[in-house]
Amino acid sequence: MSYVQRGERMTAGQQRAWDRHWADLGADVAELPEGSLDVESWFGRSAPVVLEIGSGMGETTAQLAAEQPDVNYLAIEVYKPGLAQLMLRAENLGVENLRLLRGDAMVLLREHLAPESLDEVRIYFPDPWPKKRHHKRRLVQPETVSMIASRLRRGGVLHLATDWENYAEQMLEVCEAEPELRNRHAAEPGGWAPRPDWRPVTKFENRAHEEGREIRDLIYERA
Repeated sequence: MSYVQRGERMTAGQQRAWDRHWADLGADVAELPEGSLDVESWFGRSAPVVLEIGSGMGETTAQLAAEQPDVNYLAIEVYKPGLAQLMLRAENLGVENLRLLRGDAMVLLREHLAPESLDEVRIYFPDPWPKKRHHKRRLVQPETVSMIASRLRRGGVLHLATDWENYAEQMLEVCEAEPELRNRHAAEPGGWAPRPDWRPVTKFENRAHEEGREIRDLIYERA
C-alpha cells in the first residue's frame, strides 16, 4: 500500500481557508505526539467517531459531516489542496464537527487510534490503481482491513465504495477473509450493499455512471 504526494499548489480561496482553519481543525499525522489521539479533547465532547480515509476534495465529506452533527467526524487525506477545499466547503456549510488529518492512514490507525475507538470507517472511491502491476499500491489490502477491524468497536461499521469492478471484487475478497468482519448484506446478490441514499452523489460518481462504470458499496460490521 502506498500513496503518491501530488502537487501542493492551492487556489487563493483554498490558501485563505488553510490559513484561517488549519491550526484549529487540522493536524499532520507525522507531528502527532506519541500515543492515542485524544479525540474527545480535540472536539471538546464525547460522541461517536467516524473516520473517512481519503477525503479527496471534500465534496462528500463536508455534506456528510453537516448531515451528522451528532458525530465527531475525522477525515484523513494526503493532498493539502484537498484538505483546504474541504475546510472551505465545511465553512460554507457551517460544519463544526469535523477535524482533519494529513498523512498516512495506516500510521494514524496503527500508532494514534486505540483499539475499539471508532464507530465507523469510510473509504469512498479510493485510488483504483487500475494497472495490475500497481494493485499492491491499493489501500484496501488484508493488512489495512485487519487494522481497521481492530480499531472498530463491536458493531462498528466499515463502509467501502468504488466504481472499479476489479477493485470492488478485491475489496469483497479481502473483507470476507477478515474474521472480525461480517457482511451486513451477505444475503444480497453478490454480497453488495444497496446504495445508501444518504451517501451524496458527487460529480465523480456521476461521471462514472456516464462512462458506464457501476458503483458498488460494501458494508461490514465488526463482529
